[in-house]
Amino acid sequence: MHLSIYSKSSRQKAWLLSAFALALVASCGKAQVQNQTPATEVKKMAEKPAPVTAPAEVQAGKVVVYQMFTRLFGNSNNTNQPWGTIAQNGVGKFNDINEAALKGIKELGASYVWYTGILHHAVIRDYSAYGISHDDPDVVKGRAGSPYAVKDYYSVNPDLAVDPAKRLEEFDALIDRTHAQGLKVIIDIVPNHVARHYQSLHKPEGIEDFGASDDTSVEYKRDNNFYYVVGQPFQVPAPQNGYQPLGGEAHPLSDGKFAENPAKWTGNGSRLAQPDFNDWYETVKVNYGVKPDGSYDFDRLPADYATKSVQEHAAFWQGKDVPNSWLKFRDITFYWLDKGVDGFRFDMAEMVPVEFWSFLNSSIKSKNPNAFLLAEVYNPALYRDYIRLGKMDYLYDKVEMYDSLKLVMQGTGSTDAIASVQQGMADIEHHMLHFLENHDEQRIAAPEFAGDANKAKPAMVVSALISSSPTMLYFGQEVGEAGALDSGFGDPSRTSIFDYAGVPAHQNWLNDGKYDGGRLTPDQKQLREFYAKLMTLSATEAVFNGAYHELHSSNKDTAGYSDKTYAFARFNDKTKVIVASNFATTVTSFALKLPADLLQQWQLGKGDYELKDLLSERKASLKVTGDQASVQIELAALESVVLKF
Repeated sequence: MHLSIYSKSSRQKAWLLSAFALALVASCGKAQVQNQTPATEVKKMAEKPAPVTAPAEVQAGKVVVYQMFTRLFGNSNNTNQPWGTIAQNGVGKFNDINEAALKGIKELGASYVWYTGILHHAVIRDYSAYGISHDDPDVVKGRAGSPYAVKDYYSVNPDLAVDPAKRLEEFDALIDRTHAQGLKVIIDIVPNHVARHYQSLHKPEGIEDFGASDDTSVEYKRDNNFYYVVGQPFQVPAPQNGYQPLGGEAHPLSDGKFAENPAKWTGNGSRLAQPDFNDWYETVKVNYGVKPDGSYDFDRLPADYATKSVQEHAAFWQGKDVPNSWLKFRDITFYWLDKGVDGFRFDMAEMVPVEFWSFLNSSIKSKNPNAFLLAEVYNPALYRDYIRLGKMDYLYDKVEMYDSLKLVMQGTGSTDAIASVQQGMADIEHHMLHFLENHDEQRIAAPEFAGDANKAKPAMVVSALISSSPTMLYFGQEVGEAGALDSGFGDPSRTSIFDYAGVPAHQNWLNDGKYDGGRLTPDQKQLREFYAKLMTLSATEAVFNGAYHELHSSNKDTAGYSDKTYAFARFNDKTKVIVASNFATTVTSFALKLPADLLQQWQLGKGDYELKDLLSERKASLKVTGDQASVQIELAALESVVLKF
């Protein structure tokens, strides 16, 4: 997802995104409600879990996804001039991501690399020599452009190629290099919207551009790809806070105008010919057969399909007449699967009807049963719909786990929330991807977030080890990147996705293309070593796919244990582990109690049991006396232990 506003707290953003997902902003004040199964029916379905689709790769431990913002990853240039050109600030290329870079990612326990921003999106640079049309700064955010304003779904960003004429071949080679290192490839698909000016140069024979056959004389028609503001031309939004495209630099197309008649609905759902400056005005909304009055022009998915397999979903859609946009996105995903892509991260999935996801994901799984399907969904009330009816493998656990951990890291929240979130997710926890950073969120080290990358350590232990869910790392997180640069469009605290820039802490590991950490500070080295050890532990220890038992509730009255501490147990038939984390910036010590029901499950008799901390090699002892047991734990500031029997 791409923010149109300069700064917004995560909680405010979550509210906005949920609001966008449930309604389109109407010029007449009328909202278009998205297609959902009634809540009462979903609640009934929750009592009977759906068949679980196997993860894309069978491994001992859990899936780890490394999110790379591809444009920035290999860039060694540290000029960082606001609104700087590609010549001034540099850009990372596909070819920069070499064997050494991929080995470094593999050291972090990764099994997948999400190459963010590789699709050809609108960008302010002259590529007319390659047949690429110019993009207008009035409807492009930043100089390098938003990766979520896709201009050509069958090609890749020419900025990322050494030879733009061979950009697809260079990406093909990157896919091969990634696979050679035992890593799999994820790319973005953005079904809700496309760039204001969509034009595919590389579409296969028989494929038609979005909107090419639309009847623009009507607001809506089922097989139109877009919605139209009939009789009104598009007008560029009135700028706010002194904003000027390209920072005020003169450009032939920067004139406050963009030719589009009739105007199309904007990506976030605005039906105004002149959207607001905070709307996603660089994009247009894709029509999936949802009428302006909120009714549907496609077959509804019966509620009992929440318990049916992906094969049964595929069979449901066989022979059904579906909107044209559904077919276009099926063709797009098949194209990339044929190129060797192993999965997709779906942007703003909740803004697209769940029936479409049933159709698309069952089609994808029919072609590649092991495809990795991750969706950006922010409304917890929709999670089970998009997993069970939409057949998603994984969803962002943003509003529940991430937001709870963020408040604890900032010192304003209680670890009590962690226990509550995990309990509430018990039936779907395997499907909820955990993260502490991504391209939409503030960097942990940013003053606007926590001001210290070390404050992520206990949160990362909890996030990575508390459930069988996958874990995602954002590039630079492992070395404490602070996102402090003013790169042009947007405010500091988030690493820019709109402009050309270098990423300072990451560049210390990049070390002019050596990817050896040669310029890391001692603190940065220590942080990366912590992430490497923790994430490798998560990825290789089968116990973290086992059972979970929270120890927090039974220890809230234990001396030294507070709401800045969190403890839990993980176990399977072979291994037992106790995890305890200290979110406080002071030392704490306590005798952690194990409840009687857990002792019974573990079948522990009286005696002393030696435990080893998998993070530090320290030893501890669990004392069992009858139906009582405890282990003495001492934790330094922001420290965790992972005690294995």
